[in-house]
Amino acid sequence: MLLVIKKDYDAISNEGAKLVAEQVRKKPDSILGFATGSSPLGLYKELIRMHAEEGLDFSKVTTFNLDEYVGLPPGHDQSYHYFMWENLFKHINVDPRYVHVPQGMADDVEAHCEWYEERIVKVGGIDLQILGIGGNGHIAFNEPGSSLGSRTRIKTLTEKTRQDNARFFDNMDQVPKYAITMGIGTIMDARKLIMLANGKGKAQAIKNTIEGPISAMVPATIVQMHQHATVLIDEAAGSLLSEEWQMG
Repeated sequence: MLLVIKKDYDAISNEGAKLVAEQVRKKPDSILGFATGSSPLGLYKELIRMHAEEGLDFSKVTTFNLDEYVGLPPGHDQSYHYFMWENLFKHINVDPRYVHVPQGMADDVEAHCEWYEERIVKVGGIDLQILGIGGNGHIAFNEPGSSLGSRTRIKTLTEKTRQDNARFFDNMDQVPKYAITMGIGTIMDARKLIMLANGKGKAQAIKNTIEGPISAMVPATIVQMHQHATVLIDEAAGSLLSEEWQMG
């Protein structure tokens, strides 16, 4: 695991985008894993710029997203399918046939989760996976207590997660109670990981992730075990780390 501390959000976004661009240029048919939420938005914005101004080519890339709400159709403005198209895919030359987002409206969710896992394996596995981190140390929808060997599955969302997401819906009744998520084991199978975190609100989670023992109660700690994980944080997110990290 490599920890990189940059001045601010723009700096970590640009650094993350550079790593993604290097991967795509080196291997044009890369398999990329994407995340939703506010953390990767700056990275996506920079990839869009690189595509428009530098010709970064995504035409042969295959993508897999970490998660999706159960019960939301792809066109719903709070679905992660919609998020990805609005914030990245429609602005670059990705081939829609190569885009994979879990299907929240699947008739048989468990069978769909099995298919998703099999599909990742069939295309050769994820080359580079982008991650955010929750305030409680969750990655994707793998909440504290999730098995560190878990695979793609349906998860019941905690009340805190639903409350955190309620601001995006008209009322709590509209907030989904379930989500499909890649498992921690699935995430760790990726050849490279990029984890992004910014702001003081993530400082304790980053301290626990970087300095704490590996524990299912802080799922993000598992990145300590990944040979090619890069954790990109701004100074605010790193503000609780010990001096050894700050100096490094």
